[in-house]
Amino acid sequence: MTILITGGAGYIGSHMSWLMQDNNQDAVILDDLSTGNINLVPRNMRLVVGDIADEPTVERILRDHQISAIIHFAGKIVVPESIAVPLDYYRDNTSKSRTLIALAVKHGVKHFIFSSTAAVYGDTQDPLVTEESEKNPASPYGRSKLMVEWMLQDAAQAHGLTYAVLRYFNVAGADPQGRTGQSTRNATHLIKVACEAALGRRPELLVYGTDYPTADGSCVRDYIHVADLVDAHYQALNYLKQGYPNTVINCGYGRGASVFDVIETVKRVSGYDFPVRLVDKRAGDPTSLVANTSKLRSTLDWVPRNDNLATLVRHAFEWEKKLGQSSSA
Repeated sequence: MTILITGGAGYIGSHMSWLMQDNNQDAVILDDLSTGNINLVPRNMRLVVGDIADEPTVERILRDHQISAIIHFAGKIVVPESIAVPLDYYRDNTSKSRTLIALAVKHGVKHFIFSSTAAVYGDTQDPLVTEESEKNPASPYGRSKLMVEWMLQDAAQAHGLTYAVLRYFNVAGADPQGRTGQSTRNATHLIKVACEAALGRRPELLVYGTDYPTADGSCVRDYIHVADLVDAHYQALNYLKQGYPNTVINCGYGRGASVFDVIETVKRVSGYDFPVRLVDKRAGDPTSLVANTSKLRSTLDWVPRNDNLATLVRHAFEWEKKLGQSSSA
């Protein structure tokens, strides 16, 4: 079985690529390197530089490597950007995924793992979000991902494609072995930004909104370590290979941390203080998103190994230090 990993040179995708290599799984990476980084890819893994909507390229990969499963990470992920340029998100996340799914069906790919998001729920009032919670995305990013979920449902019913949709809550951290991490320039992930501020690479950290109806007034999120997240993908693929039915699964730890919780943890773990400035809320930011993880834990053979905010921050901070050392070398 050869696996196609789209976006496999990106933040989450590169962790998936390393996990595949660690488990001696045959895989091909397809990445256009618009945000991905070739240096994050395992050296002996096959990398094709290209777009997921480039039909001749994708068809050649599917045919030549006899691809039996696709793990689809490629796409855009920044909520505020999606509000500013929504059509870019419907093109890159929705339309291009439609092309990829159609080619998967055409070439008899058996299994499809899709990187979705908790943004499909919007500003839910559920204290723990289940997979059945109302879908009311507040941004084009969330809508663009939900549309792909619908396409997979319909393609599965019509063509027999089997799929697992994994809805991420907030992904953070880095490879515990230091092989890869969040390397995107101008990234907006809170923990990465806070680590950059701790290292003096940003003059300050902005907190967007302090009047949310939460304990300290800031947003609350369920942060999951990227290594645990990609292991959920690996287990989801094994689940489908064993003949189990299509599934949609939330990926988090079931525990929330506020923006101020994260800031305090980064300061404590790093040993550095840094300026924090309070600014207005951003459009599209829900008050709280925390996963009900009962389905994740009962459906997949998944046991988290990094379920601790300080551990997650430590791995992210160590990666940021490594990035600084490589850029100054």
